[in-house]
Amino acid sequence: MTGMKQFSDEELLQMFSEGDNPNYAFNLIVRKYQEPVYWHIRRMVVSHEDANDIVQDVFVKAWQGLLKFRKDSALYTWLYRIATNEALSFLKKKKNRFFLPLLDISKQLEETLESDVYYHGSDMEKTIQKAILKLPDKQRAVFNLRYFDEMKYEEMAEVLNTSVGALKASYHHAVKKIEQFISN
Repeated sequence: MTGMKQFSDEELLQMFSEGDNPNYAFNLIVRKYQEPVYWHIRRMVVSHEDANDIVQDVFVKAWQGLLKFRKDSALYTWLYRIATNEALSFLKKKKNRFFLPLLDISKQLEETLESDVYYHGSDMEKTIQKAILKLPDKQRAVFNLRYFDEMKYEEMAEVLNTSVGALKASYHHAVKKIEQFISN
């Protein structure tokens, strides 16, 4: 968005609900959040194509729900909640559709990571990604939000609709599992 004014979330929401061009305001919201939402989803589902599809679904749901958005949470935590729920639903459907246990889904995601022409990380980064894929879906979401998105626990609690204490415990367990995977 170089050369373009960066609007605050409040300004964008006001433009959407009170302005004469809600489409333009929504387009600005998409531009501001499309990339971070994409990467959040991509770390969950691994596949570039799947992540792109889910991002489309996220912004369709955001468009449909924005007029009812109560502003009791930040716009970006609301979008991340939608994105996280969509990614978790996608993974659940994938498991159910193929009747795959968790380990098989993890293996399938790992194979997707290995064959991904869009992935340009080092061997160590790939090892860390494989360790993250071994985590249960919700624990992986917690780890990704905290580690990659550098989200505060209070914001994560809004996104995942859980307590800060539970998140801290989940993140701690995730880190231990990743450390154990890497050291083996």
